[in-house]
Formats: sequence, C-alpha cells, structure tokens
Amino acid sequence: MEAIIKTSKGEMKVSLYTEDAPNTVANFVKLIKEEYYNGLKWHRVIPDFVIQGGCPNTRAGEKGMPGTGGPGYKIDCEVSGDNQHHERGVLSMAHAGRNTGGSQFFVCHSRTNTAHLDGNHTCFGKVTEGLEVIDAIVEGDAIESMVIV
Repeated sequence: MEAIIKTSKGEMKVSLYTEDAPNTVANFVKLIKEEYYNGLKWHRVIPDFVIQGGCPNTRAGEKGMPGTGGPGYKIDCEVSGDNQHHERGVLSMAHAGRNTGGSQFFVCHSRTNTAHLDGNHTCFGKVTEGLEVIDAIVEGDAIESMVIV
C-alpha cells in the first residue's frame, strides 16, 4: 500500500509497512481517508534529525499548543516487526511515551541521529520518491493533503 503526502514544498510517495506495523498503518490510512491531515503544519523540524507533523493544534484557528494534540485516542506501539530501523525517509509514530501515539508522525532526515529511536517508536513506512522534499520542509510548511494510492 502506498500514500502520497502533498506538501507546500512538493510530494513524497510513501510505501507503507502493512505487514510490520498493521495497526499503525490502518490508523494512518483511516486518518488520511478522513482528511484529518489536510491543512496541518509541520510543527517540528530539526535538521539532520526529523520533520514532524500531524498535530491538530496546527490547523488554522486552533488554540492548543502545537505538538501536544492528537485524534482523541491512543494506539499501541508496534516495534517488534521487521523494518523497525529509523533511517532516511522512514515514517515513524511520535508519542509521549510507549503506547500513546495517535496522529503525530515524523519523517527521518538520516540514520545519523535517529538510531536510538529503534525499538521505541513504530516505523510504519518509507519515502520512496521525493526524498528531497524532506530536506526542503521548514517549520510551518503545510501538509496540503494526503491520499492512498
């Protein structure tokens, strides 16, 4: 299964890890189909580390602190499958502690500063086209839309 993340800096095509993180992928697909991510901002960008988005508090008109919101429920981490290595282009669930993820996710810039995340955050996909977009994103850039293809 694949998704396309359309941003203000270009598109990223993502291959989703349906076998290694089935519940996380199902949650991501559900939120995409509900257009949950459309219009949200990349609220955390740390060079040579990650770009992070998916917080509903970044939607225009919201009052909450960016980086603290979610969909109103939590999902369990899935860190025992294959492909649980944080490297360039990998999508992974952000959380505030084990089994507290929901909608926020990040995309890794490289393996250099992300190896310590292995076994702690669920890797659920990888950018296969548009890797250069990861490097172009700055804090506040928009996730225009996402689609499942």
